[in-house]
Amino acid sequence: MIDRKEFSRRRRQLMRMAGRDAIVIVPAAPEHLRNNDAHYPYRQDSDFHYLTGFGEPEAVLALVPGRAQGETILFCRERDRTREQWDGYRAGQEGAVADFGMDDAFPIEDIDDILPGLIEGRSRVYYHFGRDSDFDLVLIGWVNSVRSQIRQGARPPHEFVALSHLLHDLRLYKSRAELRLMRKSAQIGAEAHVRAMRATRPGMNEHEVEAELLHTFRRHGAVPSYEPIVGGGANACVLHYRANNAVLADGDLLLIDAGAEYACYASDITRTFPVNGRFSPEQRALYEVVLAAQHAAIDKVRVGKPFDVYHEAAVGTLTEGLIELGLLKGSLAKNLAEHSYRKFYMHKTGHWLGLDVHDVGDYRVDGEFRELEAGMVVTVEPGLYIGRDLKGVPARWRGIGIRIEDDVVVTNGDPEVISAAAPKDPDDIEALMGSR
Repeated sequence: MIDRKEFSRRRRQLMRMAGRDAIVIVPAAPEHLRNNDAHYPYRQDSDFHYLTGFGEPEAVLALVPGRAQGETILFCRERDRTREQWDGYRAGQEGAVADFGMDDAFPIEDIDDILPGLIEGRSRVYYHFGRDSDFDLVLIGWVNSVRSQIRQGARPPHEFVALSHLLHDLRLYKSRAELRLMRKSAQIGAEAHVRAMRATRPGMNEHEVEAELLHTFRRHGAVPSYEPIVGGGANACVLHYRANNAVLADGDLLLIDAGAEYACYASDITRTFPVNGRFSPEQRALYEVVLAAQHAAIDKVRVGKPFDVYHEAAVGTLTEGLIELGLLKGSLAKNLAEHSYRKFYMHKTGHWLGLDVHDVGDYRVDGEFRELEAGMVVTVEPGLYIGRDLKGVPARWRGIGIRIEDDVVVTNGDPEVISAAAPKDPDDIEALMGSR
């Protein structure tokens, strides 16, 4: 896990960036009802977790650079033996200081009396406006209460600044501790994919295979980092397929896009394999094009390369392969110029990965794609999708959807594929499935 000293360093770094005349306000994620009085499983807001490691709802972090009485303040629930008997342990104010390294802590019920005084005298408020409309109104109310005291000498802030401009740039660069957790998350995710490959048989339902994934996640203390996609046959051509309720047919491919979240850090892995354990000639031909595209893309995930360069590498290899198979006509240059590949490949080749499966951070800086730097983590996920109703395509290719996705760390040397334990070479997949 991440040491409390690292959370403290993150808070200090953010305060240095914000400046001594600023205040940073970050609320915890609210709880959400699933139905009637039953809640969804609680998951802490990623920014709040990044700065505190505190896993409870009904909490607000205030960072007040230069405050003599303490710069890091947490408002949280008080200890309550009755409620803890029903809902579990609460850290309370003493725990916030002793266990989470806060300078000071107050009951969340007292926030209306205390926080306006912390805002007073600060020039700028850093906050995520628009994320929680209810909390937006509360914050505006605190600021207005300071403004109402101007005649008595109060100094309200004159500027609201999007917290993402500072905080999300910090989150792009993973520390050693974060990378350890992400490797663990990827290891769990890869093990789940292997279990799914071994379990899959013609005649099973997609949700039965999903259950194999979930078993592995929970066995290792993880949860899904997003709703798993388990799509057999033409369902694999639906990019965000969610139903997971179809019977798997002999002769079809199965696409599984599923990652584990461990200690709030996500993995994001996709594998595509034959339901019966053997690729048909057409399936293997398309699969090898996608695999070659992924290899070409991963090789470009290097320090100093613009973010888009690995997408361009994948697109070039996919287009060349589609021409060789006769699915595109004309020269490589012509097809690239006309984006002809988009008929079969309509998404980008990757995204940032971290506390969020589609992690935060700008992809462009001053209008240009950001250069990759050591410590960043990306996904690399080319694919080809040939729907059953796609016109102008020979019937033998239709209904085939393939995506191969890995999680890759940018290092000062070669790219580190942290999800490599899930096999993707077609011969390795067939060998694994043949040993069931």
